[in-house]
Amino acid sequence: MLCLCLSVPLLDDFHGKVEYFESQGLPSELKSIFRLSLFLPAKELSTYRQWRQKIVKAGDKDLDGQLDFEEFVHYLRDHEKKLRLVFKSLDKKNDGRIDSQEIMQSLRDLGVNISEQQAEKILKSMDKNGTMTIDWNEWRDYHLLHPAENIPEIILYWKHSTIFDVGENLTVPDEFTVEERQTGMWWRHLVAGGGAGAVSRTCTAPLDRLKVLMQVHASRNNKMYIVGGFTQMIREGGFKSLWRGNGINVLKIAPESAMKFMAYEQIKRLMGSDQETLRIHERLVAGSLAGAIAQSSIYPMEVLKTRMALRKTGQYSGMLDCGKKILFKEGVTAFYKGYVPNMLGIIPYAGIDLAVYETLKNAWLQRYAINSADPGVFVLLACGTISSTCGQLASYPLALVRTRMQAQASIEGSPQTTMMGLFKQILNTEGAFGLYRGLAPNFMKVIPAVSISYVVYENLKITLGVQSR
Repeated sequence: MLCLCLSVPLLDDFHGKVEYFESQGLPSELKSIFRLSLFLPAKELSTYRQWRQKIVKAGDKDLDGQLDFEEFVHYLRDHEKKLRLVFKSLDKKNDGRIDSQEIMQSLRDLGVNISEQQAEKILKSMDKNGTMTIDWNEWRDYHLLHPAENIPEIILYWKHSTIFDVGENLTVPDEFTVEERQTGMWWRHLVAGGGAGAVSRTCTAPLDRLKVLMQVHASRNNKMYIVGGFTQMIREGGFKSLWRGNGINVLKIAPESAMKFMAYEQIKRLMGSDQETLRIHERLVAGSLAGAIAQSSIYPMEVLKTRMALRKTGQYSGMLDCGKKILFKEGVTAFYKGYVPNMLGIIPYAGIDLAVYETLKNAWLQRYAINSADPGVFVLLACGTISSTCGQLASYPLALVRTRMQAQASIEGSPQTTMMGLFKQILNTEGAFGLYRGLAPNFMKVIPAVSISYVVYENLKITLGVQSR
């Protein structure tokens, strides 16, 4: 008979039994265990509840919400196999022991840089004999009853491109855990992200249209300010004109997100990666290529969005009419004007955004992630806002040139200039500042866009039955 008993001291020192398992027979590897008692202080009761939920979730095979002894033993065996694989991957020297340098190297491979002191601190938490190395027994004993695996937790809580939408879908796609893939939660995340993006873009559409107008029409001789720009738009087309171009901007979310996700997964396979998460440079390469493929497939919609945002009252009856007139007057090539600067802009945007986000994420994880990788709402919003702002700042000159090339034919008397020609023209006539026309309304929409998309995303997740956070 084996009894596993968990007792939790409450405030009045009453020891309440929490869980109980028993069996008539013991597996050979557990014969030396007769009784296991864990005593937790009252303040750690919530931690125990989280621990128990994860154990039950990982080991409950018959889905009855309870964990019987046989399921518990099965969980221990299965978890030990996973721990053995992780131990072998960390043991770079293949000497059966893990030291601080091996921990630093393994985390560095995942894009997480820690100091030797931090690595030694990790070692001390598991090292029982004071050798400052960890053997298999120490590793197993420490982790066997800890089902929370750090990398999946980080992937789970630190989603970025799925949650935050600032109008430019050039970020590197998020990773999904094995559990999210197996349970089908990944597509619910994408649907929630798409819905959040649609609401976010609609709410910030007036600022986005003002940005496009300032990129195309503002110059040293034709200054356009935020208040004056809004007044001009309302005077020309009424209050509804503030949302011109928003319809096509929302419609392109679904095909672009789906194409980018599928391309990202295929590129990962071509790279030969069977890991749950890629290294930083692998993510940047795979994400940039996936972004280029997605952008190429929906780029005509980008041109339509710019033309619809710049249109005057009565110029087009709708998106289809706009597309027909461009096709008949300018030909098919008009739908790919500005394509080159758009593709070139993916690398600095995705690279800077990913680098800043990962840096902020790792800094928080190293300093504050003690019991959980969950950063909370405000940290996540701050990291997303800062990284998106830096990414946009790095790629903004290319975005401005792209928009001007898309709009060239719609402006009377405007010459058809190449990308390099436009750069030279802007620098000669307006200086370096001219490459950042419209930057103010663009930055003004970042915080509301990030905040709105996060709130809508979290509510849509609940509606879709996603319970990852």
